[in-house]
Amino acid sequence: MTPARPMPADVAVIDEVVALCRRLRLKYVREQSPDVVLTARAQRWDPAEALRVLLVAEVEGRDRSGIENKRRRAHFPAGKTFESWIESRSSISSATQRALKSLEWVTRSENLVVAGPQGTGKSHLLEAIGHHGVDQGLSVAWFSVEDLGTIIRRHRVDDTVSKAFAALASTSLTVIDDIGLLPISSDAAEGLYRLVDAAYERRSLALSTNLHPSGFDQLMDKTIASALVDRLMHHAHVVLTDGQSVRLEDALAGKGVVPLA
Repeated sequence: MTPARPMPADVAVIDEVVALCRRLRLKYVREQSPDVVLTARAQRWDPAEALRVLLVAEVEGRDRSGIENKRRRAHFPAGKTFESWIESRSSISSATQRALKSLEWVTRSENLVVAGPQGTGKSHLLEAIGHHGVDQGLSVAWFSVEDLGTIIRRHRVDDTVSKAFAALASTSLTVIDDIGLLPISSDAAEGLYRLVDAAYERRSLALSTNLHPSGFDQLMDKTIASALVDRLMHHAHVVLTDGQSVRLEDALAGKGVVPLA
């Protein structure tokens, strides 16, 4: 079928609608209005239907934009989602994986600690949960433990450390990745404690760690470790991973690279 051609009256109306939408910042109505006006005329839509279609386009467009903005602000490291997650390769039970993906624990302001050896899927799982949370409308932030130390140093200069961590704790879910992989500086230990304290019983934290939290006193001052673990574990789910590194298995099977010609 040949597309309907705009009549002179249509062109004038479309131009005015586009101009008004630009003033009102209705980006998605502005983008859709030329096609909708022509379609409405060709199919003899009721005016209310045309209005509904345009408003739906605006709402859906803003929802998509909001999700993408939240995804950018989260600063995820690798773009790993549940689409690339292979449930059967994880040592975590399927029932536990499904429960974590439900995000019910986040709505209850509970914490998650995923502890186990390197390469057993801890970071992938937490990033997948983070992306899924964003898709569900949650605000998510991703940090390494040294990022928290950087925040401490930056805000200590003007004595705004408490304010900075209160702002961080306003996020629905904050992920701290790879605790125990490298030595933890005193600033990073303080930052981790301050985040746990600020989020306590208010927001959810998710940690990946090579060391069970009971051993955090090997990584930092025992006084800080004790206070941190006490608050972290009060409302926490602890999930343990084991087995050989998935990355090493893939490398040994020749799946880590494209074969050379």
